[in-house]
Amino acid sequence: MEQPYYAVIFTSIQSENIEGYSEMAELMETLAKQQSGFLGIESARNEIGITVSYWQNLESIKSWKANLDHLFAQKKGREQWYSYYKVRICKVEREYEFTR
Repeated sequence: MEQPYYAVIFTSIQSENIEGYSEMAELMETLAKQQSGFLGIESARNEIGITVSYWQNLESIKSWKANLDHLFAQKKGREQWYSYYKVRICKVEREYEFTR
């Protein structure tokens, strides 16, 4: 990815009631991929879930946060699926990787 770009880091702990969560998570990923400025996504979950989405600029992130389906998912998350979450928005100025 061309730098700089932005990463939205979403860390969460799920509540006991996660009915409908998997389906909504799949829908949110599908919709995010259709948003202008979306660059990619990575996710992992054990005791703590971590999802990092990558965006071209802050305007793209703001537009995604205001998406009506995403707003509904955020509301369900607060009311039902999560006992805790935190969102961090970071500017990525440099990256490197290793692949065997």
